[in-house]
Amino acid sequence: MARHGVYPRDIVPPISDYFDSGRFGRMFGKLPAFSSDTPKVRKALLDIGAPGGPMDAGEDLSADPKDLIVDLNLSANNSNNPRLSAGMTFLGQFLDHDMTFDPTSSLERQVDPEMIANFRTPSLALDNVYGAGPDGSPWLYDGTTGNLKFLLEPTGTPGRDDVPRNSQNAALIGDPRDDENLIISQLQVAFLKFHNAVIDYVRSEIGLTAHGEIFAEAQRIVRWHYQWIVIHEFLKKTCGADLIDDIMTKGRKFYKWRNEPFIPVEFAVAAYRFGHSQVRPSYRANFTGNGGGPFFAMIFTETPSDPADPDDLSGRCRAPRRFVDWPTFFDFGDGEVKPNKKIDPTLSTALFRLPGTVVANPNAQTNPSSLAQRNLLRHLTFSLPSGQRVAKAMKIEPLGKDKLAMLAPWGMDDNTPLWFYILQEAAELQSGERLGPVGGRIVAEVMIGLIEGDRTSYLSQDSEWQPFLPTRDPARTNEDFTMVDLLAFAGVA
Repeated sequence: MARHGVYPRDIVPPISDYFDSGRFGRMFGKLPAFSSDTPKVRKALLDIGAPGGPMDAGEDLSADPKDLIVDLNLSANNSNNPRLSAGMTFLGQFLDHDMTFDPTSSLERQVDPEMIANFRTPSLALDNVYGAGPDGSPWLYDGTTGNLKFLLEPTGTPGRDDVPRNSQNAALIGDPRDDENLIISQLQVAFLKFHNAVIDYVRSEIGLTAHGEIFAEAQRIVRWHYQWIVIHEFLKKTCGADLIDDIMTKGRKFYKWRNEPFIPVEFAVAAYRFGHSQVRPSYRANFTGNGGGPFFAMIFTETPSDPADPDDLSGRCRAPRRFVDWPTFFDFGDGEVKPNKKIDPTLSTALFRLPGTVVANPNAQTNPSSLAQRNLLRHLTFSLPSGQRVAKAMKIEPLGKDKLAMLAPWGMDDNTPLWFYILQEAAELQSGERLGPVGGRIVAEVMIGLIEGDRTSYLSQDSEWQPFLPTRDPARTNEDFTMVDLLAFAGVA
């Protein structure tokens, strides 16, 4: 179990002090918390992350959802990211649900993350899709195919599928969080259909006939193409290709383990929450779902309308218009793709007023509905170190106080919560287009490390492997296999 030593601010402990006795742990185990948990500090964090506070983009949520996309003046404080498409935000959320499953997600004080149970082995192996497999999770699979393929159900629009649901509309999938919003729910559908298409490929192109062999080979192909996308598309675009190439050739410097991979709280509670800053206030879900026209909607509304078919992009429901046209979210070369928002300390206003379906029984002090407040309070819950101390531990020059002047009124411009620091680092050093050196290395080392630590992954079994499923554009080589190719092969785009 980690022991959290106390160091003067100018002394950096050895970076080899990592702890992994449980499935959650610390990368920098001897760095002290950025602050004690006092009423003054709690109030400061609540002020910083408050609705209308310095992190709130100040968007007019009464505006038309379409206007919030096309009229840049309505999001003047929340710039678009020209290098990352809107779908990367939700791919990142999907990856998060694959890596960890902690249904407790408490804001109560918890200084020993090693004692928190991650109810899934930390990996990137699509456990959120496959569950425990056909034997352990038979309700996920279609018995008419011998449980080789996943079940899907119609949305009510011809050719558009939804995840299977029970009589209460609860999704019957490997991870219920993959039904939190329409976009990630449809991404789950895409992966189910990708597997189903690979089953057909294994039969027709590889020629396997035994059920067990067909499923095992299809699962391996799906997982390895997915892991390739994580490293060669998601991480390269999010953290920078040079950093990923450095880690792949020279190895990880900071994320290591004694026995088996674990999820560092510096990653889960701070660095990987960069995606919250990328969320748009509204999206075009599809081109024809609203009476033949586009379905535009807010990502969340504080009080959604009809629960059966709300006016926002809530999950946990089915209706004919609730499907996704992927050219809005990933670049198919047709000019329809939309960007996500920049990685910076400005979050869409919708995230400061999460609905009751996301935050039950909100309380302004102990259970706030502002996502920014919730993220900041977790720095106390998990005794996270400051961004400056983590940067020094990584031998990276910390941001100066002038770059964090937004926090000067609370005295946190030289002792900054790690999540905020990583967002500001991206804004200052990479124009908000990707993560900076601290955030990028934490995210990349953990995700690559989880793949390397999985004995079934392509990096463990065949590090020279490359994708072989066809790309959508024959001019591109198979090693360029991306999300666009996965969606096309799955038959959803």
